[in-house]
Amino acid sequence: MSAIDIQKDYKERIVPALEKQFNYSTVMQVPRLKKIVINQGLGAATQDKKIIETAINELTAITGQKAVPTLSKKDIAQFKVRKKMPIGAMVTLRREKMYEFLERLVRVALPRIRDFKGIESKLDGRGNYTLGITEQIIFPEINIDSVSKLQGMNITFVTTAETDAEGLALLKEFGLPFKKNN
Repeated sequence: MSAIDIQKDYKERIVPALEKQFNYSTVMQVPRLKKIVINQGLGAATQDKKIIETAINELTAITGQKAVPTLSKKDIAQFKVRKKMPIGAMVTLRREKMYEFLERLVRVALPRIRDFKGIESKLDGRGNYTLGITEQIIFPEINIDSVSKLQGMNITFVTTAETDAEGLALLKEFGLPFKKNN
């Protein structure tokens, strides 16, 4: 499936299913995926500047879009952090790149996690969902031999859903493998 196929699937299958499930009066009420934000916090980057460059290159390879460094907002002496010092990397995906990344995440990356039984179904109260990944090597774009240190990342799915139930239903329809509740 390509990004165009996922968008077509959203319009033809997901919208009618959600419309029926939540009794929406108009198509505009149906929640949609606005963006996917991938964020890596790199605390060790205060000592080694190459960690930021490596993280940016890896995120760029994973998403197909240039990642940017995140900068500290204030000085924190205990952590040896100065204001505007790079302490992480992030990328925001929208439209086609967002759908392409979603498909690769669901079909390729998540099944590569060892002992994978599904992801938690806890949303933030506003219909958005954040998934924590512990190792970047689950993505096939990353060459395992060139990885010097395993880094985790947070992947946030931002939706237009008003409630967690609507957001969860939307993400399930997109194919995210949530754990089965007992």
